[in-house]
Amino acid sequence: MILSLLIAAAAVLASAADASTTAAECTHPPYRVYKVSSSPLILYLEGFLTPGERTHLLNATASRFRRSVVAGSDGAAQQSTIRTSQSTDLDHHADSVAACIARRALDLQGFDARDAQLEPLQLVRYAAGEEYDVHTDWLADGAYATAPNGGNRATSFFVYVHVAAGTTGGGTNFPLVPAPRDGRWCARGFAECDAPYASGLTFRPVAGNAVFWENLVGGGGEGDARTEHAGLPLTSGDKVGMNIWTRQLPLSQEARRRDVPLDF
Repeated sequence: MILSLLIAAAAVLASAADASTTAAECTHPPYRVYKVSSSPLILYLEGFLTPGERTHLLNATASRFRRSVVAGSDGAAQQSTIRTSQSTDLDHHADSVAACIARRALDLQGFDARDAQLEPLQLVRYAAGEEYDVHTDWLADGAYATAPNGGNRATSFFVYVHVAAGTTGGGTNFPLVPAPRDGRWCARGFAECDAPYASGLTFRPVAGNAVFWENLVGGGGEGDARTEHAGLPLTSGDKVGMNIWTRQLPLSQEARRRDVPLDF
């Protein structure tokens, strides 16, 4: 399966220029990386976005949010009660600040991660009562993981762009990943420590910080069920997050031009 995807993607790689921003054009913050889990690989990134970047992202997308969608059984994008947020895409090729954030996300993944594998950045906005119930970012239906679509989603970032003062709830929960036992995760406000240990791992929304994880078992084509997660309901306040998804292979220009983005 992986071999056929690689062969089918060769033409895309041959004709697509690497549009990634060079390191010299970006000033990256000295963010800190903490390993949460080795299997599946989950990293916590403190200070991944600067305050200026967060403000820019909010201003650039303020008037563009619409109800988030999921993939229906017929393949069409549709609204669902499991996902009640608002979302919008941001093309990092057309926005210099977004380009630097995308470059930062690729750099974390090593030299083999290419700009052509990135989906458009997606911002998601949650108001009180809104949520995204338990789901995986990797695509269980092979129809969405074809070579023109870049294969499956190899990795995910969820970045906390904005968290209003007084916000409660709205954590990112991984129910099948054990919560870390070291008290510093709680003391620094990174993890939710009031929930029962059996509820898994819940990251608190902290503006500027991010969570990164690998979606596929051993970096292959099989989705890792342990990476299922949920955007828990906000009980008060509001939150804006950002998804950064890297595919196994380059996305075709046809996939990038779709009226409905690949945000499900």
